[in-house]
Amino acid sequence: MKLATLRDGTPDGRLVVVSRDLSQAVEAGAIAPNLLQALCRWNEVQAPLQSLYEQLHAGTAAGAFDFDSAHCMAPLPRSPQWLDGSAFLNHGRLMERAFNTRPIPKFESVPVMYQGASDDFLGPHDDVSLPSEADGIDFEGEFGVVVDEVPMGVTSEEALGCIRLVVQINDWSLRALGPHEMATGFGFLQAKPSTSFAPVAVTPDELGDGWSDGRVKLDLHVQFNGQRFGEPNGREMNFHFGELIAHAARTRRLSPGSIIGSGTVSNESRAAGSACIAERRVIEILDQGEARTPFMRFGERVRMQARLADGREGPFGVIDQRVVGAPAA
Repeated sequence: MKLATLRDGTPDGRLVVVSRDLSQAVEAGAIAPNLLQALCRWNEVQAPLQSLYEQLHAGTAAGAFDFDSAHCMAPLPRSPQWLDGSAFLNHGRLMERAFNTRPIPKFESVPVMYQGASDDFLGPHDDVSLPSEADGIDFEGEFGVVVDEVPMGVTSEEALGCIRLVVQINDWSLRALGPHEMATGFGFLQAKPSTSFAPVAVTPDELGDGWSDGRVKLDLHVQFNGQRFGEPNGREMNFHFGELIAHAARTRRLSPGSIIGSGTVSNESRAAGSACIAERRVIEILDQGEARTPFMRFGERVRMQARLADGREGPFGVIDQRVVGAPAA
């Protein structure tokens, strides 16, 4: 099943069911007005939503229309909680070199995670308004999961059963602000502006072989200003999503609609390229003696799309965004 949220002037938008090829959609408001409400009542609405999805493919869904992601908000425009991990050890080790920080204790055995802002997610084609190019504007391609209610103390295997949807993410970062915030010991705040999402959230079964072992095993194709940047695959997560969820829920329960991110998708092979500028810059320093790729400037664009193993366009749609200067106060 595939779900999206269309703009309607409200903070949470209106829920639609989207066809497998992302060409058609149908309103789902009679079942649940928005995706957050659907997640809060998942056991009640899952079957009717699945039935509507099947009707859409059978051509019997009343009121079906052409799906256009330009009208989409993030699938969940706001969420009870947004928790982002760093589950790709290759990326984490490179970032230690990038920021000249001490190795994180137990990095290979205990997940690293921060709590980000969840009240203002960006849609797949929204301009990204930021205050200054000097802040080191960077994109970060990720995968994520949306959970049902998760009890405190859940095991990693039990946590996999709490996953309801899978999403594709661009977790924007301001690299010049990160080192100070990390040094304080309180974690990210200003260094992490609003996060962006691909237009469509999918149930794990929609990914076929692309979902196994609690990982999204798809290539994430990233283009920067129209040029190939990388297509790392999500299979190299050191911690699977069940482990990330269990880590987050060790001392608290998680509410329906909470989102857990994988961290930047990263592969050990240089041939895969990168899903963020900071990682490429570190590789340039290691391989060429200096960083050559600048961070983003206003007017520049990034495009991200997960694709299936046979190269077909993937299940989440496309994130395609431009960075712009924030209006003067």
